[in-house]
Amino acid sequence: MKETKYVAFSTQKGGAGKTTLTVLVASYLHYVKGYDVAVIDCDFPQYSIHDMRGRDMDRISKDDYYKVQAFELIKTLQKKPYIIECSRAEDAIGKAEALQASLPLDFIFFDLPGTVNNAEVVSTLSRMDYIFTPIIADRVVMESSIKFATVINEQMVVTGRSDIKGIYLIWNMVDGREKTELYDIYEKVCAEFALPVLKTFLPDSKRFRKESETGRRSVFRSTIFPPDKVLVRGSNIDALTDEILSLIHS
Repeated sequence: MKETKYVAFSTQKGGAGKTTLTVLVASYLHYVKGYDVAVIDCDFPQYSIHDMRGRDMDRISKDDYYKVQAFELIKTLQKKPYIIECSRAEDAIGKAEALQASLPLDFIFFDLPGTVNNAEVVSTLSRMDYIFTPIIADRVVMESSIKFATVINEQMVVTGRSDIKGIYLIWNMVDGREKTELYDIYEKVCAEFALPVLKTFLPDSKRFRKESETGRRSVFRSTIFPPDKVLVRGSNIDALTDEILSLIHS
């Protein structure tokens, strides 16, 4: 039986890219790296990832090109698209355990609401094996993210009162034109709070918002297809996934 890892890209502040990261990493692991993945969408009431799957399915049903691509992918990989379940935060672990009992899963990703003021969300977060918090070079977002990660680290990780083996920060939406000093300053602040930052960063790029569309053949963000190989180049999603795997397997 596989030892399933529970993983969440989680943050207090919206707009840092946690949902997009969840989909990109889950899809890369499932369709490119050969792992078996499931996603539990707890972001009530919008359920963005479940919504994305609906859009993916809609395009496949209406566009023969995507229909053929989906069929070929399933045939080549010998497996179906990963399961996406909607759940309230308080029911998420129960749903995860039910999935584990019926499927050999390597990873279950949780897309949780961004709050540590909700007891159900905190309880579910405490059951994660790994938490990755996306950060962007914005003072309000940084303050919120560092506060969030520090609370998790000091009250759950360091004390051992949770299943969390580590919480890590990820630079997202990095503008190559910005001075690196700004990032150096923020990284020093993270170090002061004993919060590790991953080496891999994700650039600010329109490709992260690129879903399958009629007339557009290359897809980057999808729950049914892997990110297009050409678009992966320079996105760092491959390097990020490898770094996450090396942390989990170390």
